[in-house]
Amino acid sequence: MSSPYARRSVDDEPVTELYDLRVVVDRVEGRPVCGLRPGDSFTVTRSSQLRLPPDGHFCIYALAAVMPLLAPIQRPVADGDWLEPGLEVACPDPHERLIMRIERTGTTRIERSELA
Repeated sequence: MSSPYARRSVDDEPVTELYDLRVVVDRVEGRPVCGLRPGDSFTVTRSSQLRLPPDGHFCIYALAAVMPLLAPIQRPVADGDWLEPGLEVACPDPHERLIMRIERTGTTRIERSELA
């Protein structure tokens, strides 16, 4: 069975279409321990390239909380699936209560040979 996100390029090489993502701090409901503020973000492009804004940072514990969800959200999901974009993810620090949102920002077509 073929994948719903696999296509063929002009030279008939399999191509995967993945969503580019932006993870943004939506709110901090507790005390700001790690220095992140609402609006702070990072992006994931070309399947695995994580990019921070110039002079930006992101807490490794908040990053660890969101990492397992990035690959599945890069792929199409059924309507109503719990992995839809806009999913909120909490940092594991119970005192900070930092809430992040995962957004799709566009798509990237990648030939399979680039992923291997």
